Amino acid sequence: MTTAELALPPRPRRRLRAALIVAALVAFTALTCLPAIGGVEVDFGAIARNWANGATKVRQLLQPDFTFLPRTVGPMLETLAMAVAGAAFAAVVSVPLTLWAARPSNPNRFGRALVRFVINVNRAVPDLVFATVLVAMVGVGTLPGFLTLFLFNVGVVVKLVSEAIEATDHPYLEAGQAAGGTQAQMNRATLLPQSWPLFANQWLYSLELNVRISAILGIVGAGGIGRLLDERRGFYAYDDVGMIILEILVVVVLIELVSNALRKRLR
Repeated sequence: MTTAELALPPRPRRRLRAALIVAALVAFTALTCLPAIGGVEVDFGAIARNWANGATKVRQLLQPDFTFLPRTVGPMLETLAMAVAGAAFAAVVSVPLTLWAARPSNPNRFGRALVRFVINVNRAVPDLVFATVLVAMVGVGTLPGFLTLFLFNVGVVVKLVSEAIEATDHPYLEAGQAAGGTQAQMNRATLLPQSWPLFANQWLYSLELNVRISAILGIVGAGGIGRLLDERRGFYAYDDVGMIILEILVVVVLIELVSNALRKRLR
């Protein structure tokens, strides 16, 4: 056979199908911008009229006031304390909940469904709603922020790790059953040691998210750097806001670098 005979046939062209898909997406996007049918009212005229004002605010944000940095140290330490405490307490609670939510570690269908229902309800509530309610319950400060991060972390870790456990084959559980081991013994001796890297990755990921989220939680009074950010924004001190945003960015990048290094050690 010649090379021409062995060559693959030309790939069929689907230009009409691609054009129809693009047209459908454009039409759907246009419909979402029509307020008459419940869409979002996009006022391009207002955007054009206020463009200069927005550019002024962005220019102020890009000129951070470094003399304001010492005042941000205390709130940033509060934010880091909330982030670490929330991730640490969630790490402890997430282990048994994850084992109860995963099918390989919990064959009881009713118990598994109950845990999953609670976790889904937890994940369905936005963190700002948690923070708003907790601020009303326990007062302004770091405590509602810590509780919000704890609830958020538990929902994320249990959901992701339990799904990862279910997506993995566990032949050693069958061997444990054949040897007469109980489910608790098999979970402790075989499944947990295999799952620690999954837990560790999600715990580190939760810690990274906590610093970002805590900056938003402060807007509703949950303490930390977010509370100072909202205060300076209320005074239109955008140079101070720019300093806070820059500090948050640096802290998040440093935590991410440390997390990546720890993940490499865990592999």
